Amino acid sequence: MSLLSTIDYARPFTGALWFDVLPRAVVRPQLSAQLLLHAGPPFRGAPPAPIVHAAIQALVYEGLAADARAAADLLARGKVQLQPAQDHGIVTPLAQVVSASMPLVAVQKQREVGYAPLVEGPPPALRFGATAPECRERLRALSVMAQSVIAPIVRRDPIAVEELIRIGIAAQEECHARTVAANSALIERLRGLEPESAAALRLNPGFVLPVLMAAASASLRASGCAIVAIGGNGIDYGIRRRTQRAWQQVPAEAPRGPRFAGQDAHVALGAIGDSAVIDLCGLGGQALFAAPGLATEWAAWLPADALLRRAALIDPRSGIVDPESVARTALCPLINLAVLDSAGVAGLIGRGFYCPPVSLFASSAAH
Repeated sequence: MSLLSTIDYARPFTGALWFDVLPRAVVRPQLSAQLLLHAGPPFRGAPPAPIVHAAIQALVYEGLAADARAAADLLARGKVQLQPAQDHGIVTPLAQVVSASMPLVAVQKQREVGYAPLVEGPPPALRFGATAPECRERLRALSVMAQSVIAPIVRRDPIAVEELIRIGIAAQEECHARTVAANSALIERLRGLEPESAAALRLNPGFVLPVLMAAASASLRASGCAIVAIGGNGIDYGIRRRTQRAWQQVPAEAPRGPRFAGQDAHVALGAIGDSAVIDLCGLGGQALFAAPGLATEWAAWLPADALLRRAALIDPRSGIVDPESVARTALCPLINLAVLDSAGVAGLIGRGFYCPPVSLFASSAAH
């Protein structure tokens, strides 16, 4: 029996079901349309360029601004608020901000429900801080399809997230940086989807990512884990404990890993995105042993014990990273992340991983 066959990577997601697609205004009706939700902890200063671009896109998408210039003016005059998405039970990828009418996948585990916004496709895309108007149009088209076609399917026949993960792991994907197999499995389970719609979703291997993120968020809260929120905003990286409303946060370093061809001259943004919830639930950076191709691609950047670190950090009962183990071993979990251009011009410039400081987890373990 191989070591891989003895690890149940899907354990934290047992019982998690994708059951609906709903706009943020329905999920959180108390939130103002002038409030935009971002990844990671609160900003302690000005947001980075990719977040500003995403916020401008969202304001135009909502019709709150006629164009990018008018949207930038609203932001500059403080007419729009930015708050952490995870403080409202929502997780959002990379630089994407969540506005009132954006569609969210809804995943339930036990009594907890996690929400995450749909992603419209490969670059250029809102989650990479792109300024191209086509991003809004692609999201608008996906929103129509999701709420009119996909939502009725998952309401009638909810999808078990653990099945998608098992298929992804079997295909040697860690279900964060690589999601092609899990995405294909998801599309197959959307029974009744028109062939044209299915083909479009297959061209977007990240379509499954919000489902995994929402499931991980719900699973963290259902598990009793001391940490219920984790992520970066491009400037700071943070963790929020179950017992506190405030985030602990530290300056965010840029992820380490290979750059795409021609992108070496760009300065990388600090770690950004709420998708760290996936890695905290034992996938992504904690599942590199299951993804040897990815581990080989990143070998020059990964720590020597990257494939073995899981055994030291994961609680075997829950399958989730244990803060006490992080503090005791002084080994940080690995968070697989895309690398963005800090100037918000080139968008996605590479992929790699981030190591959050052990001190964040040590403080969590102490409470």
